Amino acid sequence: MGILAWIVLGLICGAIAKAIMPGPDPGGMFVTMLIGIAGAFVGGFIATTLGIGSFSGFNLGSMAVAVMGSMVLLFAYRKLK
Repeated sequence: MGILAWIVLGLICGAIAKAIMPGPDPGGMFVTMLIGIAGAFVGGFIATTLGIGSFSGFNLGSMAVAVMGSMVLLFAYRKLK
């Protein structure tokens, strides 16, 4: 999946992660969207490194990986702030 697709997927999955983990976020919605993008990259990198598979489009597997990565980064960001 191309970098632009991961960015779009990250925006969508960042919003989903925010809906799953409601609460006050330092930085607001803009920071949450950036965390979603970073989470998509981190989740995709980890999944590819572990050999779970290559994600080649907007499908359920790539969305799950991106949401999980976004949730992990959102949790870490909240704990650090």
